[in-house]
Amino acid sequence: MSHLLTLVIFLPMAGALVVALLPRGEGGQHKAVALLTSLATFALSIALWTGFQPSRTGYQFEARAEWAKGLGFSYHVGIDGVALLLVLLTTFLGPIVVLSTWTSITERVKELCLALLVLETAMIGSFAALDLVLFFAFWEAMLIPMALLVGVWGSERRIYAAVKFFLFTFVGSVLMLLAIFYLWSKSGPERTFDYVVLLERLRLEPGEQKWLFLAFALAFAIKVPLFPLHTWLPDAHTEAPAAGSILLAGVLLKMGTFGFIRYAMPLFPQAALEWTPAVAWLGVIGIIYGSLMCMAQTDLKRLIAYSSVAHLGFVMLGLSALTAEAVSGAVLQMVNHGISTGALFLMVGVLYERTHSRDIASYGGLARVTPALAAVFLVVTLSSIGLPGTNGFVGEFLILIGTFRAPLGNGTLLAVLGSVGVVLGAVYMLKLYQSAMLGPVRHEALRSLPDLSLREWAAFAPLIVAIVVIGVRPGPLLAAVKLPVDEFITRVTARAPAAEPPRLPRPPRAPFFPRNVLPPREQR
Repeated sequence: MSHLLTLVIFLPMAGALVVALLPRGEGGQHKAVALLTSLATFALSIALWTGFQPSRTGYQFEARAEWAKGLGFSYHVGIDGVALLLVLLTTFLGPIVVLSTWTSITERVKELCLALLVLETAMIGSFAALDLVLFFAFWEAMLIPMALLVGVWGSERRIYAAVKFFLFTFVGSVLMLLAIFYLWSKSGPERTFDYVVLLERLRLEPGEQKWLFLAFALAFAIKVPLFPLHTWLPDAHTEAPAAGSILLAGVLLKMGTFGFIRYAMPLFPQAALEWTPAVAWLGVIGIIYGSLMCMAQTDLKRLIAYSSVAHLGFVMLGLSALTAEAVSGAVLQMVNHGISTGALFLMVGVLYERTHSRDIASYGGLARVTPALAAVFLVVTLSSIGLPGTNGFVGEFLILIGTFRAPLGNGTLLAVLGSVGVVLGAVYMLKLYQSAMLGPVRHEALRSLPDLSLREWAAFAPLIVAIVVIGVRPGPLLAAVKLPVDEFITRVTARAPAAEPPRLPRPPRAPFFPRNVLPPREQR
């Protein structure tokens, strides 16, 4: 079992090597190898879920090997409940992403499959790494294949979007790398990058924590993306192919929120406590700003891209609240957003493949022509707005409940403003569904559109099942994250300033009588 996690990490890379050895052709064999590899990776990752013990503290499925002992490098991987859910999300979306490219991408198929499989290994490795240099290697390895997905197989302005995505992510990564080397210099006589050892050894001054936290937080905030560092996201989503958008929204954005809960806040708890109110307010601003921007969009992809800014704002609000309910809801919402928004981008890919248009005005009345597609779109829409009974409801509800009782200065106000974002989310998503699916058929060309094919049903069916199952029975997922969430809160709040002792009431003073009101001496 100690090698199971390593197999899950590098099985997609092995599939990429097979694809690299295949001769160039029409591309069917390359996609077949990529699909079988991603299916095998998902099947293997299920063993992680069945073998995981929620009641056991620490990291499970650990594997450790010396990489460069003199420099402090090591291959150290392991997962807790939080990383487990995100690894499963990544492997779950892998086959769906390959299916989404089956007929939509027919050029440079070999390179496409290589990029998808290498990216899957990098994403899983980032969640599993317990060595800071190993984490940084996987983190940077994600950058190149994702930039290629946008820049090679994207739309008209793909080069601009790919370069913007690369520059934003790279700038944040450089500062984080400098902070990692500083931590290595403070790790003691036996220098190490091991995350578990650093948690035990580090004794940093408040000033050091402040700057190191900001270096890590900037890299992760860009990836979330946290307002106002979000400007790269709409362009990347708009120009990326459906496969790139599904992976970007489904997994890559979670690297930022995961970075906060795994690295930035536990490593620098005092600085995290100082900055959590500001992060919470930026999250709420992102919720409302993203929702308002969605209401102004005419492009399907840009609308869903700005909805990601709003949904990830909820996650950052939950992490900043530092209550068990809010943090658990934030972790669950990472998974929920990957499923629902991934399904939305898959739906946009299906529509674009039929009409070659992302303009909302190009649609209308599709429920009369493609009823199965409209039914699936309705389920995904209800999940995105958090209807009770769907997966989206549970995470948002826990975040708002936990924020109400948070130790933040304005927890109640933040929760109320977050609730406004829930209402706005229902407004723009239901308006989108009404415009695209309901009413009369606006254009005659839409009457000949085919309904969902068997391959498309195979891609949507797992997502629909996940939406319903998590919405009805979220208990197993919440049980898996309970211990790591409790440890995270304890770690961050352990050095919180003690509350002031209650002030005792002062004893009453003796009455003061002026001389002129005292009775005469002979009457006393």
